[in-house]
Amino acid sequence: MENFDYIVVGAGSAGCALSARLTSAGKHVLLLEAGPADNHPYIHIPGTFIRVHGSKRTWMYRTEPEPFVNQRQVYIPQGRTLGGGSSVNAMIYIRGQAEDYDHWQASGCPGWGWQDVLPVFRRCESNTRLSGLLHGQEGPLKVSDPRHRHPLSQAFVQAAVEAGIPETDDFNGVRQEGAGFYQTTTSQGRRASSSVTYLRPLRNNPKLKVLTDTHVTQLLFDAGRVVGVQALGREGVAIKFSARAEVIISAGAIASPKLLMLSGIGPQSHLQAMGIPTRFHSPGVGENFQDHLSASVYAQTRRPVSLLGHDRGLLALGHGLKYLANRSGLLSSNVVESGAFVDATGCGRPDVQFHVVPALVGDIDRLPPGGHGISVNPCVLRPRSRGRLRLTNADPMAEVSLKANYLSDEYDLRTLVAGVKFARRILRAPAMASLVENMLLLPDHDDVSDQVFEDYVRSVAKTVFHPVGTCRMGLDANAVVGPDLRVHGIRGLRVADASIMPTIVSGNTNAPSIMIGERCADFILGYAIA
Repeated sequence: MENFDYIVVGAGSAGCALSARLTSAGKHVLLLEAGPADNHPYIHIPGTFIRVHGSKRTWMYRTEPEPFVNQRQVYIPQGRTLGGGSSVNAMIYIRGQAEDYDHWQASGCPGWGWQDVLPVFRRCESNTRLSGLLHGQEGPLKVSDPRHRHPLSQAFVQAAVEAGIPETDDFNGVRQEGAGFYQTTTSQGRRASSSVTYLRPLRNNPKLKVLTDTHVTQLLFDAGRVVGVQALGREGVAIKFSARAEVIISAGAIASPKLLMLSGIGPQSHLQAMGIPTRFHSPGVGENFQDHLSASVYAQTRRPVSLLGHDRGLLALGHGLKYLANRSGLLSSNVVESGAFVDATGCGRPDVQFHVVPALVGDIDRLPPGGHGISVNPCVLRPRSRGRLRLTNADPMAEVSLKANYLSDEYDLRTLVAGVKFARRILRAPAMASLVENMLLLPDHDDVSDQVFEDYVRSVAKTVFHPVGTCRMGLDANAVVGPDLRVHGIRGLRVADASIMPTIVSGNTNAPSIMIGERCADFILGYAIA
């Protein structure tokens, strides 16, 4: 059994950052990833990331039939490769609002307020344009402005300003509210995932060992302490690794609680029902599931100006040649180029985010409307609905049972309806009205009841791929980890990924997940090996 100082389970956004920081501090680290290496070109070319979804480099998680979205099963793709979500997402760099982190601190997570996490965000960041008190320019994570701006993306920003939203060039500035173009985790026209930015510089460091296609199935214990892991390797052979100091689970908001429960850490009654001996009764494991849910608003364009057809034939060839020549053009785009943050309900801070796609898009189980058009996707930033994740049996390879309870809280439905109405308002502003022929799937006039909007939202609602919260951080009896990310009741074990968020942040979750990995490294390096 190979022996290491630290074993990190999951080479995603947080796991790569954590492993790199520990290795750079001289620790002997093993990083285990269930999926293959990030060696497919579609990962690294920004404009082709959607082609990775549904491949062996993504987990295609799905919920149980959801009662509040017409009994539909909602698919939640997650990264399954080096870099995790940061290798398959739309690369949008958002931290959230200062109030998000101050709320964490006030709810029982001392040391996680905005003034605590801001220095870590700045340390992570290497921004090509922004600097000062809110931005860093010397960190590993590359952040840049888009190299390509689609005409429909530009028209959305102009129309949003005409609809009363202030224009912004920094969604991570003093004020999040505004409409503009997203900065992305890209560098010189290529994706800058946590694997590329944190791991790649250490590829020849003998202190770091990275194993792909290695699925961790069990934590190993000595009395009440975690001392290693058991995994299935490439040939399906069980292998074990030991950790002198700690094991850190960074497998994401679905796989991290799953591994805890498979190892006997979770709600005792559920573990008993699965035939798993309880090592520690932790009732919060798998609870508190949260996610950003959106509802696309579609508009058909007068002319064929959308992305439809650009991935085929001579158009695709031309885009490929342009990208190869100087990493510019459509393939350098993250596709979701523009967006906005708005206070759609009058709550006093942005509660809806718009992701704009210059094409008509559907979902994994639903085809988009036909023809050329634009999709404006409002999502609820701080949903109140809470879900639950459970095992289906004791087989580590079995799917979990996930009841997300999307839209179970009336607040989420009201806010999403408000976002849909706001999107229609933007689409009617002059800059968009000159391009848009008509709206699709909803009546094109304003004499529409809220019930029509609610029914529509329930029929098209889909995830923005931001699951969090299932190993909640806190000091109360239902919290899974403490503010130092140590798992309550178990020695030698931490969790460091989006699952520890008490409440979801107001925006995309990649940058906060990387920050969590960085903070975990800080906590670990502040302790002597015991």
